[in-house]
Amino acid sequence: MRIEAYTQVQQLYKASKPTKAQEVKKGGFADQLQISSVGKDIQTAKAAVAQSSDIRADLVASVKERIQAGTYSVDADSFADKLFAKYEELR
Repeated sequence: MRIEAYTQVQQLYKASKPTKAQEVKKGGFADQLQISSVGKDIQTAKAAVAQSSDIRADLVASVKERIQAGTYSVDADSFADKLFAKYEELR
């Protein structure tokens, strides 16, 4: 490899670089984004859900009190019925 040839190759690459195209402004056309009222309502609802708590403190507190007092019990038949109903909903 000849070192002198490197500068010649480099000059070729510099000469063949494309020049920047000038922007041509066309009148009358512009990109626009419009969000429908349904989309805005969905965004509002998502924001409200994101700000709300995942835990219903009033229900949790009463269940905690009953567990600590030893009065909390789960009816197996009622639980099974609710579980089966939920399964039927999802099918």
